[in-house]
Amino acid sequence: MRFVVAAGGTAGHVYPGLARARALADEGHEVSFVGTKDHLEARLVPASGFGFHAVRARPFVRKVSLAAARAPFVALRTVGECRPLVRGADAVVGMGGYVSVPVVLAARRERVPIVLHEQNAVPGLANRLLSRLAGAVALSFGDAARFFPKAASLTVTGNPVRDAILRVPEDRQILAKEGREELELEDGRRTVVVFGGSQGALHVDRAAIGASRLMATRRDLQMVIITGPAHLEAIARAAPAADAPLRVRLFDYLERMDLAYACADLVVARAGATTVAEISVCGLPALLVPYPYATARHQEANARALQRSGGASIMLDEQLSAESLAGRIEGLMDHQERLAAMAERSRAFGRPDAADRLADLAIGVADRKARGAR
Repeated sequence: MRFVVAAGGTAGHVYPGLARARALADEGHEVSFVGTKDHLEARLVPASGFGFHAVRARPFVRKVSLAAARAPFVALRTVGECRPLVRGADAVVGMGGYVSVPVVLAARRERVPIVLHEQNAVPGLANRLLSRLAGAVALSFGDAARFFPKAASLTVTGNPVRDAILRVPEDRQILAKEGREELELEDGRRTVVVFGGSQGALHVDRAAIGASRLMATRRDLQMVIITGPAHLEAIARAAPAADAPLRVRLFDYLERMDLAYACADLVVARAGATTVAEISVCGLPALLVPYPYATARHQEANARALQRSGGASIMLDEQLSAESLAGRIEGLMDHQERLAAMAERSRAFGRPDAADRLADLAIGVADRKARGAR
């Protein structure tokens, strides 16, 4: 079978799309991607060995402006560009976000079956609008179901994560040894890994480096802070002295997040859907700081889902400071039994089979269309 995946704009859409594509390709199916030329997908998809087609797609503009007036015409032109790309496919898979819209509309015009995937606990506008056209809608969080029309065909599958991350639980000891060497960490110390997403989060970075100064006398702990490319220099200037008992390692970006996860005893992070999926698949306890300006506060909803399972603690962004973060980190790291219980519950929440479940769902939708055509 031939599948076309629409994914782009952010890592949260691209990485799950790649995981699903790999599951389909492993079963012998042909997979290609549609995205934009200016975002991560233009680099990540070809590097993963899949065909990639760039089209013009723009985010929804929700205020009166010249860009808003032009948006419908741009969208119509992009639908036309997408029709030859989806023509004859067995199914189109939309991973959410504005990139999905013209591809899914083109699939509708070409009578190609449609499968949507919603990563967040509060679905985005694109998926809510497109769900009436879809043969199936896959959900990462069961909480998202209440936002969709009753007629939508919903299935909770989880959010696919990369193969490298899936290997962490089984290969943790080997990867942790490699990670300590690669990240220059010390044996015998417990490790806190802090990050804000692929572009970083300055508020989280500032609080983390401030917390590291407050915990600078801790010889039993070490911190890995992944700042994002734009923030490393400023955060490095505020770091504790190199000879402080607390060990702090700063990185602008880590290609090998599997190494960081394997070393981590606690993760402090924003609550994007991919982050929640990855830390739970790895069975890691987390202190989540949801991004407060995420549409419809969907990051807070993501975090609450993991919190209810017992796998995470939450600190709202307005509560975040160096003092509050240091207190929460020490409160968790100094209670090993609680951390161990959180790790177990995080692991139970994770869905390591999400990519396979999504692949099966797409194949099933394509099969139904094929049977109906005979």
